[in-house]
Amino acid sequence: MLVTISNDVHETTGVATIHQLSDGKRILRLTNFVTSNGPDVQVVLIPTKILKNNEDVKNHRYIELGKLKGNKGDQNYEISDEIDVSTYGAVSVWCKRFNENFGAAYFAK
Repeated sequence: MLVTISNDVHETTGVATIHQLSDGKRILRLTNFVTSNGPDVQVVLIPTKILKNNEDVKNHRYIELGKLKGNKGDQNYEISDEIDVSTYGAVSVWCKRFNENFGAAYFAK
């Protein structure tokens, strides 16, 4: 589930799941997704499950899956074959311009 982390400005909700498609490709799917509009908002994988503030995202080596496709609705982001998703604990909706975490979801292992 996407939740806002230490941020009362950007209410973000939805469900983030990783799916393997029949052709072997993997995607991150955001369903029932709603967040605020913002400039340069990306969907990123983060190698931790501890995100207390914006610095926790900024200070980790995250992987960009792509520019946010919209602030409402279901959307998919392809995950490259080179990415070992087992080393990532969370996904963040991250504004690169202002170094702000709009929301994050933690993956169940």
